[in-house]
Parts: sequence; C-alpha cells; structure tokens
Amino acid sequence: MSSTLIEQIQQFYDASSGLWEQVWGEHMHHGYYGPNGNQKKQRRQAQIDMIEELLQWGAVNQQSSFWPPTSILDVGCGIGGSSLYLAEKFNASVTGITLSPVQANRAKERAESANLSQQTNFLVADALEMPFADASFDLVWSLESGEHMPNKIKFLHECYRVLKPGGNLIMATWCHRPLDSPNGQLTDDERQHLAEIYRVYALPYVISLPEYEAIAEKIGFQDICTADWSTAAAPFWDVVIESAFDPKVIINLLLSGWTTIEAALSLELMSRGYQRGLIKFGLLRGNK
Repeated sequence: MSSTLIEQIQQFYDASSGLWEQVWGEHMHHGYYGPNGNQKKQRRQAQIDMIEELLQWGAVNQQSSFWPPTSILDVGCGIGGSSLYLAEKFNASVTGITLSPVQANRAKERAESANLSQQTNFLVADALEMPFADASFDLVWSLESGEHMPNKIKFLHECYRVLKPGGNLIMATWCHRPLDSPNGQLTDDERQHLAEIYRVYALPYVISLPEYEAIAEKIGFQDICTADWSTAAAPFWDVVIESAFDPKVIINLLLSGWTTIEAALSLELMSRGYQRGLIKFGLLRGNK
C-alpha cells in the first residue's frame, strides 16, 4: 500500500476504534438480520450471527482435512472481535493483522482479559505484504477488509500464498453493484456517491463481486462460491444511525476528533447506497 493510504487507514481506526468499542462493542462489522433482512435482534447479537452464518456458509460441503481449522489468519482484525471468537469456538491458534497500532494493542489487551493470549497473536502488518511463510494457515478469514485494499489482485494472491494446500478462504467485503446488470456501467452520480464513501472511510476503491470471483479463479482458488448478502446486512446501518443519537454517544463522538465525527455524519451514505442498489455486501469462499 502507499504510505499515504496506510496513514489514512491508521489514523481513521486509531481515532475511531475506542469510541466504537465504548458504544457498539468489540465487533466492527455488519450484523446479520436474516436472509430477508427483517429479523429484529440486538445489534451485537446480529454481529455474532454474521460470524456464525459466514462460518456455516463457508463450510458447506467442506471435505478438507483443515476443517475445523486449527490455525487461522484474521485479515483486518480490528480490536480482535472475530479473532477471539474464532479462537474460542475452534480452540484454534489465531493471528490477527491490522494497520492500526491502537487496534493491535487493544486486541492484545482483550485477549489477555479473555485468557486467550496463548492462542492469539496480533500484529501491525500490511495485508499486501504479509510477514508469514507460504502455507501457514488452515483458514484465512477476512471480514470487511478487502474494501481497504488498493490492489485486490495482490490481496487475494497473498491470501492464497499463506494458505496451506487444502486450506480455505472466507471473506466478506463491500462491493459495488455488478456491471453486467441491466444498469450497465456505473453512472456519474453513482461514481460520485462511491467517491464520498471512499473519502470518508479511507477506501481506495471497491469492485463488484463478479470481479472478485474472476480474480480468485485466475489466482487458482478451487471450489469458488460467491453470495450477495446485501439484504441481510443492510439494516445494520439504520441501527447504527439510530444509536448515534444517544446523548452519551454524541458527547464521546465530539471528543473523538474530526475524522470520526465526519464518518458518523456520513453513515447515511452507506444506508442510501444499499437502498439504491449501489452498495453490495459480497461473500467469497474458495479452497487452495
């Protein structure tokens, strides 16, 4: 990644992660609200359900000797939400990487509090140049980190490289709508909408789910499957917007700095993006 983008991502998450944890907890990703998006549930439970649903989806027809996994890489680990959950669920060794030193340090603290320090390790590392040997992990888990990658091909190639033969990739990422739909190429208005999301959330760009699938095929992943869970995930943003009106949240938000304030003020960008069919919550799984 370019040093400028790395700095932008670091600054965004260094500034916002503490507030997010105080207000919304340890999981920094969408929740799952049922296949039709109409299940009413507490936000944290929806986020845990997202992890469980992804695991079930990723393990369908799983014949690999590496399932359940015993060595897991969590790419874009945040403050360790998924990492600690997976470590406990599978009694596995989990390594989490993030560009944010604040997140890595907090993840280590949370691991110690959960008595999972012996099973987990958290590093500040670039997902495009992972500091791991080839064939190191049974499972590469990427829950909403692909959108931050300025080179999607290199990102998936690195995921493939560090997987053991027979190992599995499960990822979920922000996408834009497919370009082979009846609507064709992105309109100028859609590009402007995406540009605002990129600016606010420190993203270089997003691509469509069919493009991710094509990249994975070219790299050599086997048994590739994709899914669009936009309907199941989209209600999350309305829940977050509603919670942001809590007076305690507003006070903490004002103390967190401009980048976090701007991100909060721009929550509607994502909600509206889902409503107009521009933003998609895309899933990809594949085996090495």
